[in-house]
Amino acid sequence: SLLLEQQTSSEPQEIMTDTAGYSDVVFGLCRLLGFQFSPRIKDLGDLRYWRVQGDADYGILNDVSNHKIKTDLIAENWDDILRLVGSLKLNAVKATDILRVLAPKGSLSHLGKAIAEVGRIQKTKYLLEYISSETLRRRVHAQLSRGELRHALARDVYHGHRGEMRQKFKDGMENQLGALGFVVNAIAFWNTRYMQAALGQIREMGDEVLDEDVARLSPLKWRHINFLGRYHFELLAEVAEGDLRPLKDPNARDPFESIFRD
Repeated sequence: SLLLEQQTSSEPQEIMTDTAGYSDVVFGLCRLLGFQFSPRIKDLGDLRYWRVQGDADYGILNDVSNHKIKTDLIAENWDDILRLVGSLKLNAVKATDILRVLAPKGSLSHLGKAIAEVGRIQKTKYLLEYISSETLRRRVHAQLSRGELRHALARDVYHGHRGEMRQKFKDGMENQLGALGFVVNAIAFWNTRYMQAALGQIREMGDEVLDEDVARLSPLKWRHINFLGRYHFELLAEVAEGDLRPLKDPNARDPFESIFRD
């Protein structure tokens, strides 16, 4: 639902989750909808690898790919699969409702089992790439780390109730989530502006700034932000005119050093 029902102009092509967030059905639905599903996988040795042809020679993979895809089940349900995918693409039904139809009472329906077979094909292809490509593993891990950092920032911003939403009504919870998202986005935007300014100043000083180092920077940092206490909103004259505040002297003592010293 995050990919199909989002209210933005962006067009995401890939979704990444941790190990607990994937299933054969999710692999199948993402493949059928045209999305790349890239979960971080643990315990690779315990997973099943599937083959389409039972008598095919897969070389060194023969011993591990000993489970066969039920292609007849896919063919039998193909028309229903296409109708379901079309309904999702056109937003005629919600993804959450579809998942309840595919797995009523926790067990896969006949159509759900067919989509799971499609997912097993895609999952096997993904697992083989995941094992053989260190670049893919690093990319997935880096993206999930960014997501986890964003959640950690949100928990610190919403320090009341340990970050838990306790509104009884949907509208109230949506208002809380909207306000929380606004503050988190404001922090990320503020950090980005000043990170760009700091990088520009470093370049002006004649120091080399490597693109690979810049790529590792994250605007989701908040050690310099005090979330507690009273807030006084008054813009400096230069800030009100669109300029940034003076950057910190890199040789100055860090005011947080005594607080965060190990």
